[in-house]
Amino acid sequence: MNLTFFDQFASPQLMGFPLIIISMIFPTFLLPSPNSRWLTNRLTTMQLWLTKLMTKQLMSPLNKPGHKWALILSSLMILLLLTNLLGLLPYTFTPTTQLSMNMALAFPLWLATILTGLRNQPSTSLGHILPEGTPTPLIPALILIETTSQIIRPIALGVRLTANLTAGHLLIQLTSTATIALLQIFPAMSIATFTILLLLTILELAVAMIQAYVFVLLISLYLQENI
Repeated sequence: MNLTFFDQFASPQLMGFPLIIISMIFPTFLLPSPNSRWLTNRLTTMQLWLTKLMTKQLMSPLNKPGHKWALILSSLMILLLLTNLLGLLPYTFTPTTQLSMNMALAFPLWLATILTGLRNQPSTSLGHILPEGTPTPLIPALILIETTSQIIRPIALGVRLTANLTAGHLLIQLTSTATIALLQIFPAMSIATFTILLLLTILELAVAMIQAYVFVLLISLYLQENI
């Protein structure tokens, strides 16, 4: 069977059962389980400290009514972060390289922010589409442009996350393939390529964390516009 570089992004199956479900559930096992004690060990303490720091950073752009979304945004951040990082391990599958999954996360949350704005402050939310003082001849064109920009937002969220992770995985696979191919022909070049591979892996670790943060941060900014 001929394999291509894009086969790594195909959702794996075992006896007809999609393994993407397991890869999405597995990160939850890495989180601390509920316990009656405040602190259990150093690892749990570090996890709780990082969660608190991350939640504080995400809630900083929001006013007090937006803090109701703290649990949703923090949980989404942890899910994306763990999924992206676990996908960098060898012989694993990254669910966030699937556009369908990213759109399934982006669209409902974006729609929830829009509906929240229309319910709480409809005049202000609709005012984003047509700013005050717009010349009359430009009103139809401006409404069309602003409406299109609003609809594009969830698409941009999903495509951005998918494209960045897919590009990083492809670069790592291409570089690792070149390293193995050059090992017998040109060992010195193979060592140089392996060094580039290590640097790419470090870069992809940073991209995995940054993209998870950017995804949730943009949703929080969309929420801030509607509350």
